[in-house]
Amino acid sequence: VIGQPAKNKRPKEPGENKIKPVNKKVKPKTPKMKEREFADSSLKSQSILTQVMDKGRFQKLAATLSLSAGQSIELRCKGSNVTWKYPSYLDSFKDSRLSIKQLDRYSQLILTNSTAADTGEYSCWLQLCNGNKCRKDETKTGSTYIFFTDKEELFVPTPSYFEIVYLNPHKPAVIPCRVTTPSAKVTLHREFPAEEIETDGTDIIYDAKKGFVYQHPTSDHKGIVYCKAELQGAPQISIKYHLLYVEVPKGPPSTTIAASSNRAKVSDSVHVICTVLGEPDVDVNFRWQYPGQESERPVIIQNFWRLINRGTGHTARISKSVLLVEDFEARDAGNYICIAQNLQGETTVATKVELN
Repeated sequence: VIGQPAKNKRPKEPGENKIKPVNKKVKPKTPKMKEREFADSSLKSQSILTQVMDKGRFQKLAATLSLSAGQSIELRCKGSNVTWKYPSYLDSFKDSRLSIKQLDRYSQLILTNSTAADTGEYSCWLQLCNGNKCRKDETKTGSTYIFFTDKEELFVPTPSYFEIVYLNPHKPAVIPCRVTTPSAKVTLHREFPAEEIETDGTDIIYDAKKGFVYQHPTSDHKGIVYCKAELQGAPQISIKYHLLYVEVPKGPPSTTIAASSNRAKVSDSVHVICTVLGEPDVDVNFRWQYPGQESERPVIIQNFWRLINRGTGHTARISKSVLLVEDFEARDAGNYICIAQNLQGETTVATKVELN
């Protein structure tokens, strides 16, 4: 197509630059396309996602795209049952600037009056459904990361001024100071002692789509840090990040149970406490089984959690579920069973309370 940027001069699928699919023959280019699909799987994954340009033209999207904040964008994803993923805050605030419509042959995503905060990944995929069960079609997906550049907002805005980042020795940790302009120079700094943290490209790397990544976090990395970005002007500072070191083994919850007393008199109040020590960012769900359950004996159950410092900078989360039996009766005597569950599995513990 005359006048298109050089980066778009590459093999196209039939009808790529048309509003409606046509049976235009592009035989000389088909073998070349197949070769590139095998050579570059990322190109294949982009095949169902396109950007609508001026005058009804379509453009396939590369892994990244830069637009000025304020611009609007229309994306189309081929298919009759399409699911989209985009920056989550657009859902959180039910943003009216975002519109998604499913049509017969494609799904349309339109974002108007873009802002720096819209910077992030935009992806789509086809759903394969059998009755009420649906799954993602891994062979038909599309994804691009869009930078909405803004000189006044070099960092992607966040809803808070301070964030906690957990450093787990078993997985990389991300300080998510993402930028709106990929060409900005970004450095990482410790608040105390005041110093720049060296990014060596091995243990600590910088990714404009993620932020700074600690590949192998240790307790030496804990503390308060911030990022600094520069681009033809005064440097800008990100929010602050409090890095807490975590040293809790992964797996089903590490659970204990204890009763306020294992022997109770009639009319006593008895507390049974189920406690889990785990990772700070892992939720725990509790379920109870108790003697008066079948007879619908009224009990009070309260769940709560808090972060604790285990010394030498290690942070953990204590989650508790407390079952309270008021006015203890004979039917309340027996085994109290607590089932604690997280994403890795569940642990069952029990204690016995007898009538004295």
